[in-house]
Amino acid sequence: MSADLSHRTTGAVSPVDGRRGTVVVATVASDSHTWNLVFLQLLIEELGYEVINLGPCVPDQVLVDACRETAPDLVVISSVNGHGHQDGLRVIDALRACGELAATPVVIGGKLGVAGQQSDAAIGELITAGFDAVFDDASTATREFSRFVGTLPTAMRSLERTEVVA
Repeated sequence: MSADLSHRTTGAVSPVDGRRGTVVVATVASDSHTWNLVFLQLLIEELGYEVINLGPCVPDQVLVDACRETAPDLVVISSVNGHGHQDGLRVIDALRACGELAATPVVIGGKLGVAGQQSDAAIGELITAGFDAVFDDASTATREFSRFVGTLPTAMRSLERTEVVA
């Protein structure tokens, strides 16, 4: 392959490569776990979406900037360290404060508190703060999450794809 690469626009496609849309996956800034993100990426790809996996320890502004740039159809925040609830409240404020992301579906899940499963009141607080759904560390969470993702409309916005030409 040549070291001199050029980019050309290949045109609008809808949806990209037969995918239903794009999903951004990340942890909260305090969470360094990655296995949960790999699992989510594989699950979401199996459900027909392109996944942008931002990895662990994602600062709030990095998440907001990535979402502004990619205009995802869904944002998934995952936590394993037990601080998802408190960090999630801060993250959702940052996402919802950004006008172009105000209506983007955002969900949070995993181990959201250090005491185990979240109470109905704690889940309600996350929903009231702006999350569209909360999937805490319950045995049925994966099935419920898959069902939620399956209800999302197929992305029909026109997307430009850039192809690298050698």
